[in-house]
Amino acid sequence: SKLASEKVDNVGYVIPIKRFLLYKKMKNRIIKCIEDSISVKQLVLTSEGLINNIQEIVQKSVEAFKSDKKMLLCGNGGSASDAQHIASELSGRFYLERRPLFAEALHVNSSFVTAVANDYGYDNIYSRMVEAAGRDGDILIGISTSGNSINVVNAIEKANKIGMTTIGFTGEKGGKMNDICHITIR
Repeated sequence: SKLASEKVDNVGYVIPIKRFLLYKKMKNRIIKCIEDSISVKQLVLTSEGLINNIQEIVQKSVEAFKSDKKMLLCGNGGSASDAQHIASELSGRFYLERRPLFAEALHVNSSFVTAVANDYGYDNIYSRMVEAAGRDGDILIGISTSGNSINVVNAIEKANKIGMTTIGFTGEKGGKMNDICHITIR
């Protein structure tokens, strides 16, 4: 039999009240995260400007790849993971069988990143690689939630000087990247 400090969950397990309340709180947080995600997607569907920006990115990317240009991507932390994932989908296979596209996340060469960080400072890791690999007509996608990550901002500024198309994926405000990228998704 259960004690006053225990509760039976919907599967029939007897669990302490404290754990049950924590479980219920966690479940509510999970539901809230899913609801928030759905809400953001609904906002995207109603934002003509955002949809137009996405369409412009697709068009510029297709034009660049058809002209044998490349896409470079950069970000920090989770944004670096996003950059690497996008690059792998483009250079690998995304939805259909096709030739591989030249897309590379700039942080994947750890020897380069650590050497440049040591010699020039972390703020210059991406701009240095953009200078080495970027060419007129290539694309640089910078990813930064704040839009102010200095190493990403520096890379975008270098890419603009080279003649690359610069695209920013940022949080809601866009930060500095909103002013220096050709196209921003925020």
